[in-house]
Amino acid sequence: MSLIISAIGQGLLWAVIGVGLYLTFRILDFPDMTVEGTFPMGAATAVTAISHGVSPIIATLLAFLVGCIAGLVTGLLYTKAKIPVLLAGILVMTASYSIDLRIMGKPNQSLLGMPTLLSGKFFQSLPPYFDSVALGFIVIVIVTTILVYFLQTDLGQAFIATGDNENMAESLGINTDNMKIMGVSVSNGLIALGGALVAQNNGYSDVNMGIGIIVVALASIIIGEVIFGDLTMIQRLIAVTIGSIIYRLVLLLVLQLGFNATDLNLISSILLAIFMGLPALENKFHLKHVLKRGLKND
Repeated sequence: MSLIISAIGQGLLWAVIGVGLYLTFRILDFPDMTVEGTFPMGAATAVTAISHGVSPIIATLLAFLVGCIAGLVTGLLYTKAKIPVLLAGILVMTASYSIDLRIMGKPNQSLLGMPTLLSGKFFQSLPPYFDSVALGFIVIVIVTTILVYFLQTDLGQAFIATGDNENMAESLGINTDNMKIMGVSVSNGLIALGGALVAQNNGYSDVNMGIGIIVVALASIIIGEVIFGDLTMIQRLIAVTIGSIIYRLVLLLVLQLGFNATDLNLISSILLAIFMGLPALENKFHLKHVLKRGLKND
């Protein structure tokens, strides 16, 4: 049971990253590679700040700010310098490796014996492994609530319109470049925030902890979409969180079957490919109709 609770806690913490990527990947249709750089950058910023005596809350907010700046650079490279979207993200992702080394002064940094968000009295009073569940739940509820409110505003609707049809949005007087810059900035801010949370939960940060992050975040999005089908924008944000938890539970099951932890990136890629291919398989083999017919016969 403790492993399941821990997996749920991990799923909630990583859901912040999934929601962040959703803003660019799904709403803006912006394939942003910056995320593999901003995740460890957020972790490095938070851990280094905490190790220098900064409050964990302030350190976590600093991580969000640093992520926003990295996203801002990517957005400017794409919209103003006219660098292709993938290359712009790769450039910032590559630069972030050196920046992380500058921030930490070494490849990794431990939080052993230092205060974190999980060191608070409330979290310490909870049963084992429930601290990460509580922290993840609180953060994802706050993030989702803010995004739901934002997407219902005029600015939020302009942001959605930019992703739906850029030409139409421009004809309505919307500055689509500004929408893209804003979206990429906030997205990477949330991913850096997720990096800060994961680092505090794990007790360390590492310059290489961003490898494969985009696959993990995409898995949360795709799993939620495949399982729940057609949803409203608000429901999709919630589905990303549920998808993140399911993904973590599936990984736990795989590890229990005897696979090594070093196989996780391979397993993540396979799981993502399976879930992304399910809609096509359903249409090709009419799986939904077969299932419905079987249920009626029962």
